[in-house]
Amino acid sequence: MIRIRAVEPGDADQWVALRAALWPEEDSSVHGSEATRFFAEPTPGPGSMPEAVFVAVNSSDPAILQGFAEVSRRAYAEGCDTSPVGFLEGWYVVPEYRRRGVGGALLTAAERWARDKGCREFASDALADNAVSAMAHRALGFEEVEVIRCFRKELS
Repeated sequence: MIRIRAVEPGDADQWVALRAALWPEEDSSVHGSEATRFFAEPTPGPGSMPEAVFVAVNSSDPAILQGFAEVSRRAYAEGCDTSPVGFLEGWYVVPEYRRRGVGGALLTAAERWARDKGCREFASDALADNAVSAMAHRALGFEEVEVIRCFRKELS
């Protein structure tokens, strides 16, 4: 049975490892410092990323994290009409636990959190070429509203 709960300081090492699996391009020290900051600031407000983190555990082995969801509130999200908007900043399920309801349970907890914070809409994003993420979002009720390309230019 899947159990969803708020991340706890004792989960830090596993949470950091799961973040590194989701965002491998980031240096692991960045993930560690993000976790340290999150636990040092127990009640972050809007604009903090993340504001809340939920983890999935199996009730028979609650020491092993099966996945996580990081959520925040944003003033704006593409395709949304209200503000603030609950936003799924990060969502990851360990491959061996996928397609077992873990991602959906994490999303349900994230949506409940956003509703409790007064949000009327919930949004997320994924890289344009991440077909697996797009499929998972659609399967759990998200509507695709935009595909964008982001550009940058260094100013000297």
